[in-house]
Amino acid sequence: MFGIGVPELVIILVVALIIFGPGKLPEIGGALGRGIRDFKKSMEGDDAKGDAAQIDDKSTRVSAASKDKQPAETR
Repeated sequence: MFGIGVPELVIILVVALIIFGPGKLPEIGGALGRGIRDFKKSMEGDDAKGDAAQIDDKSTRVSAASKDKQPAETR
């Protein structure tokens, strides 16, 4: 695909190990995995329905709050 084989991956891993050290490497891997997982979830499309419901809920709360702030004589 990109022309990256096993020797190139080993070199990349060794360079990352030298730069970040053995203590930080698992943390970096975990953060990268969470980022990829969140990206995949956002691309699935199931969240679009949930996002729309959240937007509707927020607009309802905003309109209700704005009614409370109106002066009593205009109600």
